[in-house]
Amino acid sequence: MNPLKSDEYPSIFSDYVDTVTRDIREELIDQLTSFPEFIRSIPPEKGNYQYAEDKWTVKETLCHILDAERIFAYRALRFARNDMTALSPFEQDEFVIYGRHNERSFDSITEEFIHLRKANLILFDTFNEVELNRKGMASERLISVRALIYIIAGHLNHHRSILKERYLVTS
Repeated sequence: MNPLKSDEYPSIFSDYVDTVTRDIREELIDQLTSFPEFIRSIPPEKGNYQYAEDKWTVKETLCHILDAERIFAYRALRFARNDMTALSPFEQDEFVIYGRHNERSFDSITEEFIHLRKANLILFDTFNEVELNRKGMASERLISVRALIYIIAGHLNHHRSILKERYLVTS
């Protein structure tokens, strides 16, 4: 896959995209192993921990990563298939409120991630260069299929860093 160009995505996603420093497929495949390992390293008692009252719990953050990957992959599929219908934003806080994420086990979250990522890798491998370069409107912003794939990887990197820095620090 060709490198991502800055005109393929809105600057609001730069923080995510900037975390991807190698071939995107390699990044996605590495995350397939490294992210489940990371989840398994989280002490069970930290699952419902929030570092501040108005912040998501560890499990809510992990499940947010899954929800966002699904949505970004759905957008990529729609645009790759030349469906130029403008797609609405998703209300991430509503997804967390109604997701019942704190009822889940780390094992179920890990299993879901593995299946989701494998399915997405298969999907992304079917996209050719024309499809990867297609752009569509999502959340009132023009974005390419390729950028959505980078955002999936970068979004995970971003939240894993937050989890490490703010939730899983040991004193």
